[in-house]
Formats: sequence, structure tokens, C-alpha cells
Amino acid sequence: MLRIAGAALAALTLAACATQAPPGPARPGPGPHPSPTYPRPTPPPRTEPPPERTLPLSALPGWAVDDHKGAFEAFRATCGVAKAADLGRVCRTARAMAPVDADQARRFFEAEFRAEPSPPQGVLTAYFAPMYQARRKPSAEFSAPVRGKPSDLKTVDAGLFDPAQAGRQGAAQDAGDGSALQPYPDRAEIEGDKPKDVLAWMRPEELFFLQVQGSGVLTFEDGRQMKALYAANNGRPFVGIANPMRDRGLLEPNNTSGEAIRGWLAAHRGPEADAIMRLNPRYVFFRLAPDDGKQAVGAAGVPLPAGRAIAVDPLHHSMGEPFWIVGEAPLLAGAFPSYRRLVMALDTGGAIKGQVRADLYMGLGPEAGAEAGRVRHGLRMYKLVPRDRLR
Repeated sequence: MLRIAGAALAALTLAACATQAPPGPARPGPGPHPSPTYPRPTPPPRTEPPPERTLPLSALPGWAVDDHKGAFEAFRATCGVAKAADLGRVCRTARAMAPVDADQARRFFEAEFRAEPSPPQGVLTAYFAPMYQARRKPSAEFSAPVRGKPSDLKTVDAGLFDPAQAGRQGAAQDAGDGSALQPYPDRAEIEGDKPKDVLAWMRPEELFFLQVQGSGVLTFEDGRQMKALYAANNGRPFVGIANPMRDRGLLEPNNTSGEAIRGWLAAHRGPEADAIMRLNPRYVFFRLAPDDGKQAVGAAGVPLPAGRAIAVDPLHHSMGEPFWIVGEAPLLAGAFPSYRRLVMALDTGGAIKGQVRADLYMGLGPEAGAEAGRVRHGLRMYKLVPRDRLR
């Protein structure tokens, strides 16, 4: 309507201003309006269906050759720690089943779960529960005190001192005047103070490895055995000493295993070894308990099934979650070429940070320790997701 009115107004204006022209021949009357034309709609582009976010377990690398019965027994023994409702239902189903063979165990997992790949490749390491000699009194050889948790150690959010560490567990002590908290002392400061709450005495390098592993079994001079269990840490970041030792020429580039590190520390016991160990500011405190002969207990509060438990970063994963891990491309000499197996997240560790990062528990004693010390592999992780969650 506006366009028509505007044309009429323009015509009237021109007629008023111009000299009148003689009439010309009559114009033909208006004919029928042509049908409007519209552009032909363009069909939407064809798109491929989005890729599956999850995989059947049968598609996992190495799935067919795993010990499914062993995996089922480990899952059934530990799945009660999971908090998710759908995992709880799967756990109840597993625990209600009669003893299963390998085929039944495999069918159970394939019917209950699908696999969700994690992002890019990470790192797989391993740990164990060591068995070490200990003494009730110190000596030149057994000179390192196993300290109990100090009464002045307060557990805080690590973000109190470093915003980048928010959400992680930290440790603090009173600043002295009671008005503020300060970070708990590092390894060098703790070892420089007179020891308190001493539980036992150990060789320095073996205490260092006990702290790295988090727990172990101590055998005293009378043959009595006690478990040394994790009680607390000083909240400082874990710093590995393998790379600094390699960079300083103390270890061969492809031989930075736990055995090699421990051997060097023992051979250089004293100020030289102390300086290397103090590159790691983290310090772990313990408590003693009777040795019940069972495997170590992890952060989830249950005994860790050897070869079927991993320590993970609690900021990314929850206790009790099952995973399929693929550890390949070993970096250390003498290592097994690959680890492909079903495992459960049952522990945490100071050095275990990131979504694709796992520490595989190998078991108790020196054989487990020898294998654990050689594990440093590239890692792919697949979270086993209950099918209920995908519906």
C-alpha cells in the first residue's frame, strides 16, 4: 500500500507542475497479473550420521583375550564403592549371580556396558605395596624415621595457597601467632627437624619409596610384621626424581626404573642421596596396623585387586568406575610391551593428575615392585558406561 500511495502522490505532483500534453492513443487496459514466481527451495545438505560416542566392548583393543573371569571377580568384590545409581544396579546384578566361567563373565560385561573413549593419549605407570625391613630403634643403616601424622597438620583446600590447585587436598599449620595458616613445611624442613611420633626406623631410600607407594608391610627384627598405612601428607606437590637424575647423568636415559633409582640412592646414602630425594618436596606420614595378609587398601577403602585396580585423578573420575586401559609403547628397558585389561578406579595418588592418567596396582612384594618400576607406557582409557545411562 505504501508503494502505491507514493506512486500516486508522485504522479499528482508532476501533473501540477508540468504543461498539460495532448491526449495520446488510449492505453490498453490492465491484463491479468502473472503468477508470482518463487525460488525453488534448496534441499538441505545431506549429512552423515554423527559417529557413535560409545563402542561395544567387543571392539576394544585386546578385549577378546582378557581374563574375563578374573575381571568379573575383581569387579564384584569392589563395585560397592561406586556412588552412581546405574553402577549400583549393575553391581547388585553381579553380586546376585552364581559363580561364573569366563564366557559368562564376558557376556555379563558386554550386556551391561558400552565403552566411552577418553580424549588424547596419556601416561600409564604402576605401583605396588612394598615389603621392607624396619627397626624399633635407629642405627647407622636404619636412620630414617617413619613419622606418624603430626598433631599440627591441618587438612585444607590446596587452593588456599595456590588457586591453580583448588579442589585438591592441601595441608597447613598455624603461622605461629594463631591468626593465619601457612603451608605445611616441605620434605627438607621436616627432615631437618627433630623427629616426633616415630613409628619405626628404616633405610632412607626405602622410606622414600614407601612414601611414593603410599603403603607397605614392615618386618621388624623379631619377625613381626606390621602394615604401614597412609595417614596424611604435607600438601606439597609430588616431584619425580627420575628425570633430574637422568639429566644429571646419574642414570642411563632408558634405565630410570624404580630399581635403578633405589640402587643409586642406596649406593650414595647420606648427604648426596638426601639432596636428590629432597627434590621431591612431598612428604607422607603413616600409621601402623596389624598385617592381615591382604592386599593394600586404596582411597576407596577396599583391598586393591592386584593388576585390576588403578589410581586416578579424583577431579576427573569417581571411585568404583570401571575402565578398559590400553598401555603401549613402553619407555623403559625391560618393560612388558603392553597392558590391555579391565580395571577399576580404587585409589588416588599425588602424582596422578589429568583425565588420561592411571597408576596400575601390581600387588604386594618385590616381584610386583620389579614389574611396577618398569611401567611407563602411553595410555588410552575407555570408561565402561552402564547401558542404562545411554538410554
